[in-house]
Amino acid sequence: MKTGESMENYLETIYMLNQETGFVRSVDIATALGFSKPSVSNAIKKLKADNYVQTEEKGRIVLTEKGLTVAKETYEKHCVISALLMHLGVSEEVALEDACRMEHGLSDESFAAMKKHLQMAKEMKTKSNP
Repeated sequence: MKTGESMENYLETIYMLNQETGFVRSVDIATALGFSKPSVSNAIKKLKADNYVQTEEKGRIVLTEKGLTVAKETYEKHCVISALLMHLGVSEEVALEDACRMEHGLSDESFAAMKKHLQMAKEMKTKSNP
């Protein structure tokens, strides 16, 4: 099943919050995304029904293997796109915002090319700054 932009945002947010705190609840997601608690609750129900997340005791939300895969892929795209944009001279704030919008519709081919270009740019910078 293909995930949509909204679901990818939720999964990526859960992943990032878990990396930061190790414990993610609906209220944490609502705060991070600026959404209402009922909206987050509905999204979590859908993610749970589609086997992207599980809920544990005390309201902890954890990614399933399927959810973790999508979250990591989305997060990687976000990191690569924002780094590439900053390398091109875009401010960090704008690069992070633009990466959020671009990461969802990007083809695998374009993403691979961006990754390759960024890696080459980093290698060139390393060679020129020993």
